[in-house]
Amino acid sequence: MGCTYSVYGLGRKKKLSIPEVVVFVPSMRIPAQCDLQRALKGLIPRDLIDRLTCLRNRIALVAEDTGGSAITELRQALEEYLAILIGLTKKENGVEDSVEFKWKNLEDDRQETSVANAWFELLSVIHMMAMLTLSEADSLMIPKDYSGSGFRVVSTDCKRDAVDLLLKAAGYLEFCVRNVLSRIPAEIKKSLSKDLQEGVLEAISIQALGQGTEIQLGLAVESQKATLSVKRRLACEQLIYFSQAYQCLSGCDLNQGYGKKHMWFIKWKFLESKAAAYYYHGLVLDKGNEPSSHVSAVCCFLAAQELLVESKKACISFCLAAPVTRAPPLWGVMKHLNQKIPEVASRKSQMYGYLLEQEKALQSLPELPDFQLSLRPDDYELPAIDSAWDSEKWENQSQPLKEHLKDCEEEIETE
Repeated sequence: MGCTYSVYGLGRKKKLSIPEVVVFVPSMRIPAQCDLQRALKGLIPRDLIDRLTCLRNRIALVAEDTGGSAITELRQALEEYLAILIGLTKKENGVEDSVEFKWKNLEDDRQETSVANAWFELLSVIHMMAMLTLSEADSLMIPKDYSGSGFRVVSTDCKRDAVDLLLKAAGYLEFCVRNVLSRIPAEIKKSLSKDLQEGVLEAISIQALGQGTEIQLGLAVESQKATLSVKRRLACEQLIYFSQAYQCLSGCDLNQGYGKKHMWFIKWKFLESKAAAYYYHGLVLDKGNEPSSHVSAVCCFLAAQELLVESKKACISFCLAAPVTRAPPLWGVMKHLNQKIPEVASRKSQMYGYLLEQEKALQSLPELPDFQLSLRPDDYELPAIDSAWDSEKWENQSQPLKEHLKDCEEEIETE
């Protein structure tokens, strides 16, 4: 996500392209140049060093050349690289802190992080896999063709595939928080880039579940079989997810990079989901026979209307926050609710206006019901370690760390 430029002819001005966002994808981080050959010489077999170097360089080149759009090729290279990289994290191999790994922001080369820790490299690889998965989900929700009505047409299959990808991305990020960050020393964690903070990773994982629920709610709205209770439950669950994501971000340093834009996205989606939750809760309450039920329902509809207005303001703030983006045309449940909420709020207020006057003491916003969350991140496990780490070449080609350091010192003196 971010601004990209393209040149259409020699000497002509660059054309600004403002990307559209459905699924929020923080800026992607990619490998930067580092000397694996020199750092690992004599510590592990030469063929392992060559494979690590080749795959890492391939990931960096493909990401730079395609802007991260070659998702299938990058994912394959990352998975191959990960299987070999795991060997560097094993304490028995004694090379966990031997390489100073460097990563940079795809859109801003100045944002570079350099850490001498193999777990940091593993964290960065899985984080990149998560960002690629979110990008793929985003692309599924932004088809190139539009209907004659001017509204976006996204097939049901694409929506379901997008939900699967969101759960997969959430699984990657949950694994990073639970199984990788805990292996990185506290002093190193402090030096990590802002987008690798624990709270940020948790927020993205949870909001992916929230967006998956948003898509499911849109599918329920389109289905004649989905009951009003199901729609209310999904809207309330979506609200809970974005509430949790907001709490995760509240303790993070968001002054750099995508931090402020990320927070605006959470606020936007939080307000949208709260508007939906109150709307559907109001419809359920309105089915009651008591005057108090109708009064509570009207309070819900009016609250939903106010929240809808605030969500539109938050959407504009998100789009204008750097880097500038644009929101998609109305889709899913919000396409439906942008029409229904004002209409129902106005009609029900007029219908039960006399009750609102008579029952002023009851005019308080009812609490939303609490539901058990349905979506969970997919379980993720590291791939099996590459068989090359078990080869007989290991003992034949390795040498003690002291000798390796001595070789490095001699090379420096020679230079």
